[in-house]
Amino acid sequence: MRRLAPEEAALWKRVIASVTPLEARPVKSVEAIEKSVTPAPLPMPGAPKVKGRVPPLRAPTPTPPPARRAAANTLDASWDRRLGRGLVSPESTVDLHGHTLSSAYDRLDFGLEVAIARGDRVLLLVTGKPPRPESERPHARGAIRAAVGDWLAASRFSDRIAAVRTAHSRHGGTGALYIVLRRPRENS
Repeated sequence: MRRLAPEEAALWKRVIASVTPLEARPVKSVEAIEKSVTPAPLPMPGAPKVKGRVPPLRAPTPTPPPARRAAANTLDASWDRRLGRGLVSPESTVDLHGHTLSSAYDRLDFGLEVAIARGDRVLLLVTGKPPRPESERPHARGAIRAAVGDWLAASRFSDRIAAVRTAHSRHGGTGALYIVLRRPRENS
């Protein structure tokens, strides 16, 4: 821990003086606090020796869990180009119009299950257009569309989803999404 500069110590003393404690406890001075601070830990045996100051020990960085690839960035440029131009024909379609949140979730889950079982690569999910920015708030429309991202991330099939993109206008535009599914891994 570094020592406070004289102007920092003066400022800290003013801060301490301005605070009203919740309970009547004695207030330690800056000097008393500095004395009570434990010294830096000694380096581990075998650690490189540095002249002068001892570098602080770094906590080991936790290893991340086996990563599920982020749904937004797993397509190559040719896939994105083909999706953006509307050149990909979805093999399956799930339409969520007229459903409650609960029934829409169930229908999406079942649609993903069927598409994966059939080996489809692209599923078209029709959610309906999101509300326009100038629409009066609060609006009841768009609840399904707003929930779809969370549903897909928490889905039992999330590891099979390679990407989610807004559909081309010929497939529904902003009212629909392409869900690109991964190919199943071959067991070898």
